[in-house]
This record gives sequence, structure tokens and C-alpha cells, in this order.
Amino acid sequence: MLRGSLRSGPGDLSERELTQLVRSGDPSGTRALYERYVGYLTAVCSRYVPDRAAVKDILQDAFIAIFSRIRDFEFRGEGSLRAWMTRIVVNGALKSLRGSGRLNYVEELPDREEEELDSLPQIPPGVLAEMIKALPDGYRTVFNLFVFEKKSHKEIAQLLGIKENSSASQFFRARALLARQIKEYMKSHEQ
Repeated sequence: MLRGSLRSGPGDLSERELTQLVRSGDPSGTRALYERYVGYLTAVCSRYVPDRAAVKDILQDAFIAIFSRIRDFEFRGEGSLRAWMTRIVVNGALKSLRGSGRLNYVEELPDREEEELDSLPQIPPGVLAEMIKALPDGYRTVFNLFVFEKKSHKEIAQLLGIKENSSASQFFRARALLARQIKEYMKSHEQ
């Protein structure tokens, strides 16, 4: 039954059907899962690790983990498979960053007032993504965990092995640096 439904395309299968197909050992299910999610998971990983070669390595390891642990995955409704795979990729990216020794954290909040934006101007999403990728590793990591993964500073601190104040400081500085970059971008693109 599932095999026939795959002919209409991997996008037509529900996450439950796709999970069952992969668990059954059907190579078309493995291919369908990979094709459906590789672009999304590449974008997630790229938010944390700007180096393309490292992203490929992390994704390779992540897909190996996904396929080897798919039997442990507990389906909790549409979106749960994608969320589970996202956690695997984010954890792989964090492990890579920690292993590289490039994550440096600031313990205290800055004394001076940092630049802020009253509202976010219209910037092409790709430009904003590049600005985020250009942030220092520690800033970018905390910013992504807070904004995209919806983690609290307490959760981020536990994930990264830092103090909660360090997480808040990194986020504050990342936001201020982005605000400055956005203002510069807007000035350079005024007509």
C-alpha cells in the first residue's frame, strides 16, 4: 500500500507513512525521506556552521544517525519527524562547533548601550541569513538556539555548558551586531 503511494512522489506521503516505509527497510522510503528533508536540514545546519564542507560532514553523520535510530523515533503527529531530525542536526552542529574550539562566550552584559532597531526593515531573507552566518560562532549559536529553536537561556546554557548570563549576553550582542549590519545595509541600499 505504501509502496504504491510513493509513485506519486515523496511529498505525498505523510510523516507516519514515510517513517513506516523507512522502518520496513524499503530503499525508496530512505530515498524519499532524504529527498524531502535534505534541503531543510542543510539550511538548519548552515545557520550554525557556515563552512560548506563541515555542513556536508555533519549532515552525513546526521542522516546515518537518523536512519540507524528511526526505530527509536516516536511519532507524535505531523511535524514530529521533522522536529526529531532537526534536533539531531542541531546537536551535530553544536558538537562540531564545540570540537573545533571556536565557541567563545562573554560572561557579562556590556556596560554601554548597544545599537537596536525599533522595527525590522524589509530585507531579503537571503541577506539576513548571510548576516546571521557572519556572526561570531558563539553569538550565532546562541542567537539560532534562542530565535529558531525557541530555547530559553536556561536551556541554551545547559546545552552549551555555559552560564545562563553568558547565553543572554551572547544573544544581546548578536542582536546588537545584527542591528548595526541591518542599518548599514539599509543605508547602502537607499535610493
